[in-house]
Amino acid sequence: MTKSKLLTASALSLGVLASALTPAMAEEKTDFKLAWSIYVGWMPWGYLEDSGIMDKWADKYGITVDIVQINDYVESINQYTAGAFDGVSATNMDTLSIPSGGGVDTTALIIGDYSNGNDAVILKGEGTLADLNGKPVNLVELSVSHYLLARGLDTVDLSEGDLDGVINTSDADMIAAYASGDVEAVVTWNPLVSEILGSNPDATNVFDSSMIPGEILDLMVVNTETLADNPAFGKAVVGAWYEVMSLMAAGDEAALTAMAEASGTDLDGYKAQLAATEMFFDPAAAVAQAASGELPATMTSVAEFLFDKGILGEGAPSADFVGIAYPDGSTSGDAGNVKFRFDATYMQMAADGAL
Repeated sequence: MTKSKLLTASALSLGVLASALTPAMAEEKTDFKLAWSIYVGWMPWGYLEDSGIMDKWADKYGITVDIVQINDYVESINQYTAGAFDGVSATNMDTLSIPSGGGVDTTALIIGDYSNGNDAVILKGEGTLADLNGKPVNLVELSVSHYLLARGLDTVDLSEGDLDGVINTSDADMIAAYASGDVEAVVTWNPLVSEILGSNPDATNVFDSSMIPGEILDLMVVNTETLADNPAFGKAVVGAWYEVMSLMAAGDEAALTAMAEASGTDLDGYKAQLAATEMFFDPAAAVAQAASGELPATMTSVAEFLFDKGILGEGAPSADFVGIAYPDGSTSGDAGNVKFRFDATYMQMAADGAL
């Protein structure tokens, strides 16, 4: 199983409808729920639950935090958007398009990592990215794979219109699709990338996420009002997360093996995926990522892609797209309609040893 980074129009519509019918209610409370799905950078969430580390930190602050695995990535975001969860693991792009685009004010509580080679454009046969000109490309439409392709094509002065079409292909079918004689190129993510490249001598990685570092961010996002009303929630979750990060950074084999097995691989396989993931084990590194001067440009690029595909609206984005706030108080998009916030407060507390 892997992170299905799928964003379909129907999923977006369901998320928006759900948020309209059942808005997340913010209030002082003691019981919280987080949702997560299988992906290399999110496996710590399952370990937090199973190891008792989350319970330990929740007890410290007099609350409970249940961490629930959802097998369908988009469904987990839709359920968060509908108010069934207080937080969810999601990419920056999917946070902007689904909950924030649907009107749910959402905060990136933790920046866990960025894809640093986990996502790749794979050409069948020798060649370069420019050789995609005139070829069909198989990928999960309107996903970060689609975004990666668009960014890659930009670097060789091509656009999607120069291809012989984009063929929507489920991640579950990607391995079989690559083996098909009429498939010439695919875009996908790990562990599928590793399997295709490792099993097919003719497979060539012509562009991957290491070439756009910091653009595909993997986050734990939470309802902004819930966080504001319940700072203990933020402290407990962030404290627990960085305890596991310290175990991973130290190479704790028990913890890593548990994560590997839960993701359907072995320790070596999981370590290989981690090697293509820029994990922010140190909270100070996550704070620096949140404060990066490149983040607003990245989020504007993401918004442009979403507008181009009709997800956030029609036409080119302007100052009217959903507002995004950054730790220094600056915003991109509509400053009067901020629905996505990068807040380093709790990560900074972790870095300062103040949790």
